[in-house]
Amino acid sequence: MRIVLTVPRYGLEINGGAELVCRLLAEHLARHIEVEVLTTCAEDLVTWRNAYPPGVEMLDGVTVRRFEVDYERHPVAFNRFTAQMLAGPRSYFDQVQWMALQGPYSSALLDHLSREQNRHDLFVFMPYLYCTTYLGVQRVPGRAVLYPMTHDEPWIYLDLFNALFHVPRGFIFNTVEERDFVHRRFGNAYVPHRVLGVGIDVPHPASDGLPPGEYIVYMGRVDPSKGCETLFEYFIRFKEDYPGPLQLILIGNVSMPLPDHPDIRALGFIREERNAERFAWVQGARVLVLPSPYESLSLATLEAWALGTPALVNARCEVLRGHCRRSNGGLYYSSYEEFAVALRLLLTNERLRQELGRNGAAYVHQNYNWDTLERAYLDWLGELCERVGVSR
Repeated sequence: MRIVLTVPRYGLEINGGAELVCRLLAEHLARHIEVEVLTTCAEDLVTWRNAYPPGVEMLDGVTVRRFEVDYERHPVAFNRFTAQMLAGPRSYFDQVQWMALQGPYSSALLDHLSREQNRHDLFVFMPYLYCTTYLGVQRVPGRAVLYPMTHDEPWIYLDLFNALFHVPRGFIFNTVEERDFVHRRFGNAYVPHRVLGVGIDVPHPASDGLPPGEYIVYMGRVDPSKGCETLFEYFIRFKEDYPGPLQLILIGNVSMPLPDHPDIRALGFIREERNAERFAWVQGARVLVLPSPYESLSLATLEAWALGTPALVNARCEVLRGHCRRSNGGLYYSSYEEFAVALRLLLTNERLRQELGRNGAAYVHQNYNWDTLERAYLDWLGELCERVGVSR
């Protein structure tokens, strides 16, 4: 099989959800079949400014083909237009204009898709929200597979996505919650699909060298859209109600102002070559807290469970709530009062904390190991090739 994965950004320096999923999937599939990644030269998802040189490179055994972005996104103008979009009904033309402003738009990438559509068996696009997917699927509809990474957010209800979710020859979903939501929203359960997700490379537990002190950890982009404003508010209030040494450690790129609080500490993005340091912080935490209302998988939660660290997550996110229910590896909250009670329980009941961590580790080992998932992906992609009418 010859498979192409298309994603807006790609690189070792990029640790976003869709981008990391794409890289993990590409590296593991490349062990068995021909895999190529199409992406842009952008590194920053706010402006889509070209940062990488265009052309082809080999990155950890995967052929990566980069194309320049035609124009940058202007955040102020885009945010203003988005607010207008969400304020009331907008025409289809306005929605298409919104997608053009959303970006990243690369005419070179789209032209490459048109030229190469018969040289590859399948084209997998992720995530649904950006130009590379919205326009890319339309260039290769007969061989397109959509890996949408969808959640219940305002943009998914725009009319311009109605057709997109009926065009692909197949879908890949991260969780049953994502699958069920997409089927409710678009009525497209007839399109072939599988719930697969990605594997978690479980690190060896550290025997020593864990960070000292009592802390909880957040791992991901520090951004209002990830629920971080509410997290800061809840943590500061918790500290007022329960004074003590507890700290909140943030691991990830920071894209918002941080509270001036002595017990909130940002480590920034920890690059892959320093994974041992990142894993040590997570393993040494009393709990991983995930305030995001929008997730389609949450690699951070799965990594924490792989390390035996329980999770405390936002109950508004169906995916995170579903993970906790199936694994019995964490608790969830929908208000400050629930957050405080759950966190206090996890901080004071060591037996419960360890049991939840063990349950989470077992859940990850059973459902997110690469040996099983590699075979599942190869079988599903092979089945889709047969449906498309190309040889495996």
